[in-house]
Amino acid sequence: MNRNRQTGAIIHKFEGNIHANKALTLALGLRAEERPNWSCCHIWGVDDAAYQISNAVVQDRRFFSCVANMVLLPTPLKAFTDVMTEVKMMLRVCALQLYGWSCDHEEVADNARQVAEWLDWEAYPESWPKPDRPSRPLGMARFSARIKDAADRRKAAIRNDLASAGPHYPRDDVRKVLDYWNISL
Repeated sequence: MNRNRQTGAIIHKFEGNIHANKALTLALGLRAEERPNWSCCHIWGVDDAAYQISNAVVQDRRFFSCVANMVLLPTPLKAFTDVMTEVKMMLRVCALQLYGWSCDHEEVADNARQVAEWLDWEAYPESWPKPDRPSRPLGMARFSARIKDAADRRKAAIRNDLASAGPHYPRDDVRKVLDYWNISL
């Protein structure tokens, strides 16, 4: 809940991950109406349950719409990834096991080291992948022709934007992100 400091009015917190939510939904080849009441959550970000620190990781173009850095959760469970460090740690370990990826942003270097050294397998969900047990978490989307088509459409749109978008389009930033992820258009 958000409280307006001037009026004292309390309202439900506004969904701040709208663009990331859209990116993940499209990357999965879905439409928002096909998954109502689910929210996009970033796995990697600056851990700050009090929301006092600017989140440099999520604001970084390299990680904001990185599919390996996002998960769809039922909206009532969204807060788990924001304030429960144990849940966030397990999601990070799962991302490392699934994708071989851990965020290399300098703001989370200590957390990345902890993920790489994870040993608390007793607390880790049984169906999730481990170093000695490749598996897919329950509910994980499988790669499909629909997902491939969505990725191809997104790459074509980026290619078109790089070629013909207006003068305020951040071409250099887009190219840097594509280079970082070794994506060729």
